[in-house]
Amino acid sequence: MLAKLIELFMHNKIIQLVVAAVIFDTIFGVIRAAKERKFNSCFGIDGAIRKISMIVSLCGLLIVDYLVKINLIGFVPEQIRMWIGVETIGAAEFFGLLYIAYEIVSILKNMYLCGLPVKRVWSTVRKFLSNYTDELPDSDEIQDKLKEYTDNLQSEEITLADAVTAEKKM
Repeated sequence: MLAKLIELFMHNKIIQLVVAAVIFDTIFGVIRAAKERKFNSCFGIDGAIRKISMIVSLCGLLIVDYLVKINLIGFVPEQIRMWIGVETIGAAEFFGLLYIAYEIVSILKNMYLCGLPVKRVWSTVRKFLSNYTDELPDSDEIQDKLKEYTDNLQSEEITLADAVTAEKKM
């Protein structure tokens, strides 16, 4: 039975996508922490625990799917059903789709906060997900970063203006 579960886990495309998303989010999170010089072990441990818990929960749900044969396709919007092209969605795949959505939001947030030009992609994903949930995470953090950026620009403009004025007086 264990060999069968390992085989199911290894060949499940949605679970593979979750693992890939977790890896990408971790990489961009580390890059962001290094860029902001906020490499914090407590924050890193919390993120690692969350990601490990997602993978462990998928393993447990895969066992439930193997034993009970749950089909949750009715809970998945038609647009997503057509996109992933499956006839049945077990509990593991259902939660895997939720985890993928969460990780995509986190990846885009980290990419944006690293300075990558993903604003349009972020807006498109945010608009798409807002059709299905009103719980998009970390929008306050992005707003804070935008405010910090505009404040820095304004202070740099003032400093530049002061420098030009001082040079003209000389």
